[in-house]
Amino acid sequence: MKAGFVEVADRVHVLREPLLRVNVTLVVGDDEALLVDTLSSAAQATDLAAAVRAVTDRPLTLVNTHHHYDHCFGNAVLAGDPPRPVYAHELAAAALRQEPERLRREAYDEVRTEHPALAAELADTPLLAPTHTVQTETALDLGGRRVLLRHPGRGHTEADLVVHVPDADVLIAGDLVEQSGPPAFEDSYPLRWPDAVADLLRLTTARTVVVPGHGDPVDVDFVRAQHAELAKLAWLIRAAHTGSAPPERVAAEAPFGARAALIAARRGYRELDGEA
Repeated sequence: MKAGFVEVADRVHVLREPLLRVNVTLVVGDDEALLVDTLSSAAQATDLAAAVRAVTDRPLTLVNTHHHYDHCFGNAVLAGDPPRPVYAHELAAAALRQEPERLRREAYDEVRTEHPALAAELADTPLLAPTHTVQTETALDLGGRRVLLRHPGRGHTEADLVVHVPDADVLIAGDLVEQSGPPAFEDSYPLRWPDAVADLLRLTTARTVVVPGHGDPVDVDFVRAQHAELAKLAWLIRAAHTGSAPPERVAAEAPFGARAALIAARRGYRELDGEA
């Protein structure tokens, strides 16, 4: 990985990992710095640590926006020894603490065909579960700079966190907002995702810079447009389920493309059937 941080607002820097276009955000305060997400492997995290130190030498606190491999498998390298604090939603922390090998196996299976070198790296990467958990929200003081970690409800996963930096008017949305491709629905709650995005929109202004999980930073209009598409998708799922139509009917009419919408429809049907 050869990438560096770009400052998108006052002392808020974003690095985009080029392989999967994952965003990592570095928020610098007077006393500490906050690193949001840690990438996929020990090798990526080692390069990320060097990029962090090119910006600041302040002690790090880490945040995982959720428990998918590309956002947290670098925890052990970035936290150091003894480890610095690592924050995540309580359910994301539980998954990494209780089922690390399942998460590793699923990640390996996901990337081994298209990215075999990355698959080999993450297979050998030590995993570190978060040390501090968030249920609804937690405020952190980085020294003259307050940041808010908030769980806006189920959406991309059951355990998403967003990070709000009010004095810089920046919102780090994780995979609740996507720019470089359609939202990923494999672990999602598509009927609740619109409400989660509505919740995070309440933290924004007309000038907020929103950092998505993947792709370029976006403005609030982009997030509102994606919220409208998610709401349409949820409506289509509910209507089709009520009419006993197959999930494929939703996929033919829904936003985000047939493949993504079919995954979302099947997830939504499971929820409506009481299985999720």
